Amino acid sequence: MAIIVQKYGGSSVATVERIKLIAERIVARRRAGFDLVVVVSAMGDTTNRLLATAREVVAEPPRRELDMLLSVGERTTTALLSMAISALGEDAISFTGSQCGILTTDSHARARIMEVRPFRVQDELERGRIVIVAGFQGTSYRREITTLGRGGSDLTAVALAAALGADACEIYTDVDGVLTADPRVVPSATKIEALSYDEMDAMARGGAKVLHRDAVAWARRANVALYSRSTFVPDSEGTLVRMNPPPRPTPVVAIAGRKDLIVVTSTTDSARVGAVETLLAEAPTAARFELGGAVQWVLSREDLHEAESLSAAIADAGATWSSPVGSVSVIGSGLGEDRDVYRRVLGAFRARGSSVRGTVLTGTVWTAFVAPADVDELVLELHRELIEG
Repeated sequence: MAIIVQKYGGSSVATVERIKLIAERIVARRRAGFDLVVVVSAMGDTTNRLLATAREVVAEPPRRELDMLLSVGERTTTALLSMAISALGEDAISFTGSQCGILTTDSHARARIMEVRPFRVQDELERGRIVIVAGFQGTSYRREITTLGRGGSDLTAVALAAALGADACEIYTDVDGVLTADPRVVPSATKIEALSYDEMDAMARGGAKVLHRDAVAWARRANVALYSRSTFVPDSEGTLVRMNPPPRPTPVVAIAGRKDLIVVTSTTDSARVGAVETLLAEAPTAARFELGGAVQWVLSREDLHEAESLSAAIADAGATWSSPVGSVSVIGSGLGEDRDVYRRVLGAFRARGSSVRGTVLTGTVWTAFVAPADVDELVLELHRELIEG
């Protein structure tokens, strides 16, 4: 039978009632003739609550112990969902990340998957079981429990889909596919039917929360068809992410924004730059600029658990750690070749009087770093100008 890998996010499994609803859908899909591997996140805001509890104990928890703690959330969901499926008459079994063969680097709190050995998963599928997997986690070659960073359950699902040769990987959330902008900022945002891997990667890095950026990169390398669908919309078609989506009448497909970035600034002195880059080796870095007599690194606040100690080390190295900065990204295809898009983007910035402290331009994304207070209005204006217009 064809293998389908599904992933259900925290909002999809937030309550026992929702877990039972998902179990019914999984059983129906199984009885339609598919082998199923189901990756789940922790229930609702469990991860945030565990992290907050850890920080009540110590301001910056040791990352190894944090991995031990946070991995509990996903394991709880796997066991409950397996029980719910069994109660409906189908055979299911739950696995941790290590039990299903996800091997990672030894970098706690933001480990990278190095290899997937899904032998136990394959054995259970051959026995006719539905396999439930705890997302967001794996085990290092030192046999340490590791986690993959926020949103890492998406990566678990895609990596398993690639290793199993699955027909598709379906990511279920509370949103019906990928939209042209955050609907909380742009109420007129609409669903995108299909995206390229590069476009989805640019959206994820620009602040869209629907799919994890590392999961998209893995899917591109392995050519895994990705579907972003809603748990709560029956027969949702969602958005398909694949190699070559159909052509569009406009090069711009979406606008994204984020407000959680941090800028580290150093002089161009090679020793000082080297010291800073050593400190930032494992930090989630979004961009690097050389402007006049300074080098700047733009960091993502996401997964930066040790911000206080890192900022102190940056200061000791002779660099500065600035207050948060925002970014606005225009995503599409062939942007670097379309002068009209570039002209209209600059016009929107001038109309707002926004100060830009750096830009990144590639074939699929044009990103400007701005004050966080300007982000929402710029996203709204650019959506009107480049998509609605």
